[in-house]
Amino acid sequence: MIATEHIDKTNESLFSSMADTNHEQIVFCHDEPTGLKAIIAIHNTVLGPSMGGTRMWHYTNEQDAITDALRLSRGMTLKNSIAGINAGGGKAVIIGDASQIKNETLMRRFGQFVNSLNGKYYTAEDVNMTTRDMEYVHMETPYVTGLPESMGGAGDPSPYTAFGVYMGMKAAAKKAYGSDSLTGKRILVQGAGNVGGYLVDLLAKEAAVVMISDIFENKASSIAQKHNLEIIPPDKVYKTPTEIYSPCALGATINDEMLHLMDCDIIAGAANNQLHDEIHHDQEVSKKGILYAPDFLINGGGITNVYYEYEGNHNKERVLAQVEKIYDTTLKVFKTCEDENTTPQAAAIHLAEKRIKDIGNLKLRN
Repeated sequence: MIATEHIDKTNESLFSSMADTNHEQIVFCHDEPTGLKAIIAIHNTVLGPSMGGTRMWHYTNEQDAITDALRLSRGMTLKNSIAGINAGGGKAVIIGDASQIKNETLMRRFGQFVNSLNGKYYTAEDVNMTTRDMEYVHMETPYVTGLPESMGGAGDPSPYTAFGVYMGMKAAAKKAYGSDSLTGKRILVQGAGNVGGYLVDLLAKEAAVVMISDIFENKASSIAQKHNLEIIPPDKVYKTPTEIYSPCALGATINDEMLHLMDCDIIAGAANNQLHDEIHHDQEVSKKGILYAPDFLINGGGITNVYYEYEGNHNKERVLAQVEKIYDTTLKVFKTCEDENTTPQAAAIHLAEKRIKDIGNLKLRN
């Protein structure tokens, strides 16, 4: 017998969550033969089809996966808008341990679910996903970006994400120190994945004093050996004094417990949804005197790269020129903070939402 009362309460809670965040659609994908459990969250399609990567993660429970999908898809709406591209926000999460369940059949089955949305959602790689995985998804649907360059795609978006974070970090340094030079600055990069690795490359070229940390010791060791870096154990990250903290792993690392321990001037990283509570921790960061470069503002390089692939006119020079504008946009956000006595997060959200509203009104007049 189905516990209908429990289902009704679950649905009521889910619709309330959608209403609170103004989501358009959530798709639950289940396929028993492959073991696929996935969620596709479409937040907003005013500017264009929703775009955002797919991540695979071993979530503690299904509610955590839903929450992550909702937060990430809303973040993509803001990211795509403030990046100046004509795409809405969406995101997909696949529940499970990538090392155990990810294979061609599962990825192709997921591609069939993406295809069923008829272009309302375009996917790409994210955490625990590769260009090879996107090849499998593409076997079942054309609504994929981030394909290998050998297939005419834009390739790995990670270098462009890292470059955007680097630009945002330099803008934050300009605001905090009066110079955008990162030479000699102590910078702790938390997360030794693809983006973190490329970011370290850029920082090392500028002779920053870089430290690296990751829950996977082998990943941190690989990057540390390449650049002769100090490795910070994960449980020491927030107790380590540094001028710039750069979260480049999973989100919600800026929370009550960790913020109490943080000793830094600037937070500027690639991780999505770094603030555990968008309003409360935004205010707490400012009270602590830390300059925060909002994640969706500075980590938009990767989505810019795959967007031009979607448009069909991708070239590296064009993408880099667009991503470089993150520097000026970040300074604009900081200037707005001064003029309007607000926080960087609030100012960046206002800028992103204003573009969506303006373009939406423009479309209504056609």
